[in-house]
Amino acid sequence: GSSRLEEACEIYARAANMFKMAKNWSAAGNAFCQAAQLHLQLQSKHDAATNFVDAGNAFKKADPQEAINCLLRAIEIYTDMGRFTIAAKHHISIAEIYEAELVDIEKSSTSPSQCSTSPSLGSFSPSLPSPVPPGGALPSCPLLLCPQVGTMAMDSPLLKYSAKEHFFRAALCHFCIDMLNAKV
Repeated sequence: GSSRLEEACEIYARAANMFKMAKNWSAAGNAFCQAAQLHLQLQSKHDAATNFVDAGNAFKKADPQEAINCLLRAIEIYTDMGRFTIAAKHHISIAEIYEAELVDIEKSSTSPSQCSTSPSLGSFSPSLPSPVPPGGALPSCPLLLCPQVGTMAMDSPLLKYSAKEHFFRAALCHFCIDMLNAKV
């Protein structure tokens, strides 16, 4: 019955937290994944996505590729639910994993651009982190995205002071690609 599934979810979550305390990251990630699967059976999408994110955070420390897989499953659930802002945040987390852990510059630049094509960038909000990873890595800065984010930041009283940084990154990207456009 559903009460047994709910009890199993709680036990898996408790076990995952115990594994985290013991710094057994793979076991914690696996336990969170099991809890997420059970939540999906219970039709509790939000709880399932939360558990997949927790699994991804645990796997970051042990298996970056598995962390990406878990975050992608969470993104899929959040997108189905219409929670585009939180899905965009997790795309940025994936880009950071590719950039820092897996050192895959090509894939690190695709995740923020996926974030930029989602409906969340169209409704840019101050709560959404910049689509450009905080490390400011040049290859992961999509050429057209930096000026767009800079322009949006100028219109926001909270973000107007970071607009200069986005325009600077755009200029650096232009320097790498086209010297004439960079001067403009």
